[in-house]
Amino acid sequence: MNNNPLEGRKPVSVWHYFQAISKIPRCSCNEAAVRDYVRQFAEEHHMAWKVDAAGNIAVKKGASAGKEAHPGVVLQGHLDMVCEKNRTTKHDFTVDPIKLVVDGDWLKADGTTLGADNGIAVAMALAVLASDEISHGPIEALFTVDEETGLTGAMGLDPSIIDGKILLNLDSEEPGVFYIGCAGGVNTEGMLPITSEAVPQGRVCYTLTIEGLQGGHSGGEIHLGRGNAIGLVGRLLWELRKLGDFNLVSVDGGGKHNAIPRECHARFTLSKEKVAEAEELAKTIGKEIKAELGDNAPGFNLIFEQDTEADEQFDRSSTDRICYMLRIMPHGVAAMSRSIEGLVETSTNFAAIETQKGCCSATVKVLTSQRSSIMSALDDIAAKVNAAICVAGGQVRHYSRYPAWTPNPNSKLLAECKRIYRDFTGEEASHAAIHAGLECGVIGDKLKGMEMISFGPEMPGVHTPEERLNIPSVEKLWGFLIKLLENI
Repeated sequence: MNNNPLEGRKPVSVWHYFQAISKIPRCSCNEAAVRDYVRQFAEEHHMAWKVDAAGNIAVKKGASAGKEAHPGVVLQGHLDMVCEKNRTTKHDFTVDPIKLVVDGDWLKADGTTLGADNGIAVAMALAVLASDEISHGPIEALFTVDEETGLTGAMGLDPSIIDGKILLNLDSEEPGVFYIGCAGGVNTEGMLPITSEAVPQGRVCYTLTIEGLQGGHSGGEIHLGRGNAIGLVGRLLWELRKLGDFNLVSVDGGGKHNAIPRECHARFTLSKEKVAEAEELAKTIGKEIKAELGDNAPGFNLIFEQDTEADEQFDRSSTDRICYMLRIMPHGVAAMSRSIEGLVETSTNFAAIETQKGCCSATVKVLTSQRSSIMSALDDIAAKVNAAICVAGGQVRHYSRYPAWTPNPNSKLLAECKRIYRDFTGEEASHAAIHAGLECGVIGDKLKGMEMISFGPEMPGVHTPEERLNIPSVEKLWGFLIKLLENI
């Protein structure tokens, strides 16, 4: 594999820093090394820097000559990335660098997430700080931590480390679109106690796997109907349970709260007499699901196969409670916006399920994520998820609640961005609100009066191993960013 697949690509400085941080493991909650890289960068360039108690780091650069009186601009992105890989990919996110691959006009990774969300923001901000050729007013770069697991860096931000009054968030994924609003959100976690028993004689253990779904970002792609592997496994388990002599052994799938699950696996026991009927049932329902998903799941695969024998299984009551919870847990779009056409207002993502077994007990842990641009609607959908867990005998915890960012289509900053974009590219830009949670909502709540806007290059497939970054769109965005800083 080419050690420098981006050699000769423009903008050279941006790609230099992107490659550098791609070598640094930086999953959420593991940003110390990449933060140290930013700190060392600041010291080598003789720039002031501050780290707050949450672990966010801000780097300051003085204005170009003659622009000292211009408003201070904050370039903002997050240091962490979603760490997902294909099941067959051998990669340790705690030590291994991301393996970059150039495919035509696209940059991607080898079987893992790329980390362009939000590594491209970090690279661009560092390139701006390092440049002696860009004319600008006072510049600050704010690099937050742990954005992907609940915006906790932004929520813990110490406002005193920031002076600027204009914030450019570089964490959007659609070129030519300026985002001026986002949803609020909350995570809901459930812990369901399990009673286990010995597996009776005459039972066989089977594994049901659903894989090959497209997954995607639970904010930006929740409305596309791509299928949730956990919910689909729950659908099959619900039907298999009706055969009788059926007990769960484990259910595991999904991972991150903001990623739609692509894979899920369930182990269970059933009597030998039911095997043929169960196999036929799985085959029939698998065909139904594949037809329902259609083009939304071209790689859909259902595997139903005999597994090694299990020593313990869930008792009947625990099996029933988990099957009921899987069947009634809401997932997907709950409401569309009545004020912004095409915008999802409220949604919930059934993000992960994990069977945790100890020496004397077992627990099924579920993780979900709710979003809404209306905070009362957010609380309502979270309450429905709460109810689904509680009726199955689980305990519920809500955490990482964050505010929405209310759109302002009359923003002077938006008008200026559109004008400069049109002058630079010859194209008309649009504006929108996004169903995903952006740090702008939290930062704006902490830094009252901050003007904010969010934009970024073309970056489909984020939060999945299909994540790609369009190389020409990065060059275009870089040129626009330079013009914006010169004229803002």
